[in-house]
Amino acid sequence: MSKYSLKFDREKIDLDIPEDNLLGVLKSREVPCAATEEEAVRKALENPIGSPGIGGRVKPGEKVCIVTCDLTRAWQRTHAYLYLLVEEIKKGGAKDQDIFFLSGTGTHREQTAAEHKALLGEELYARHKIYDHRCGIDEMADFGTTSYGTPIRFNKKAAEADHLILTGGIVYHFMAGWSGGRKAVLPGIAAYETIMANHVLALNPPPGKGRNPVCRSGNVEGNPIHLDMVEAVSKLNPAFLLNVVMNAQGKIGWAFAGDWQKAHAPARDAVDSVDAIEIPEKADLVVASACGFPKDINFYQTSKTIFNAEEAVKPGGAILILSACSEGFGDEEVQTMLMNFKNSDDRETELRREFSIAKHVGYCIGETAKYCDFHLVTKMEPDLLKGTGINVSQTVKEALDKVYAKHGRSLSTWLMPQGANTLPKISV
Repeated sequence: MSKYSLKFDREKIDLDIPEDNLLGVLKSREVPCAATEEEAVRKALENPIGSPGIGGRVKPGEKVCIVTCDLTRAWQRTHAYLYLLVEEIKKGGAKDQDIFFLSGTGTHREQTAAEHKALLGEELYARHKIYDHRCGIDEMADFGTTSYGTPIRFNKKAAEADHLILTGGIVYHFMAGWSGGRKAVLPGIAAYETIMANHVLALNPPPGKGRNPVCRSGNVEGNPIHLDMVEAVSKLNPAFLLNVVMNAQGKIGWAFAGDWQKAHAPARDAVDSVDAIEIPEKADLVVASACGFPKDINFYQTSKTIFNAEEAVKPGGAILILSACSEGFGDEEVQTMLMNFKNSDDRETELRREFSIAKHVGYCIGETAKYCDFHLVTKMEPDLLKGTGINVSQTVKEALDKVYAKHGRSLSTWLMPQGANTLPKISV
């Protein structure tokens, strides 16, 4: 028997796995990277990919809009790189008053002054304006329609700037393949109807056929969500990109700057080098931590871990997710999809009636519970998940006892201590 510690909320909890059962521990690789975060970012800005550097391109009096994330993506450590980007922009004589930030909230809520300050850092916050994108309120600029039928409408502040610069961090995304790049614009600063029309492409066109299998983590080939995003964002034609990739310690290990499409491709490769873990086989049981606070703050955020764990388990096998969910579901629509609709067919009908990202997350989690024996160690009240097919426990021992009672104790097992990040891939 071997003992392992996994993050849960702001603590760690121990669990024992029989050594004979354990196939291995799947976690991010320790890959050589920049010695410091500043070094990684400066190197990227000095060596742009596919375009000239941004230093010197912005002339006095020209308006610069820098799209950044919102606080739900605080792991991107924006305070550690935005000041370096601004420093580079100002080499051409740009003034502070002509550089502003637009927080790509997508469909998320507006933020407080304290949250804005946390994103920018105190010095930038004192010198520059920052606005929240409000997808249903702000004035939008219209650029027509994509070949997929998506109306192309983006925040007018960004559209009217002389230079539009995209920033952000890159991790896997369960529909678009990877975050970063074009996602700063769509969904980041897009109109509500634009966001929803794009994301509904995650479903197969014929009703009743469920999820589109090419819309998944780590894939952009033939992925209509990605292709639609690229087509739409091309109309806005961003001037520059700065994206960061985290190392195994959660610090900026790599940065990529330059053309908004060409610089995104090697960034995706960098994510794979750290977080794509090849496995020779799927397991009877996958035990995964959502990486503790803040990644396990609610059930909505836990979806990343659920979908990654699903990639490593056999059909009908068991997944055991450790996620505190101290703020409950974290999204009313996720809760509604799981609690008010009792089967996948009904959830899909509702999703096609009125698509939203949160509804899709709820639908996909329901699909996982349908095809896997789904167990969750959490601080949520068990009644909140009653009837969803998700087995709720308060301790790891309680959860494992339930798993072993149903499947026996000789279960091949993968352990995922960084479940929110690590993407298992069957080796070909």
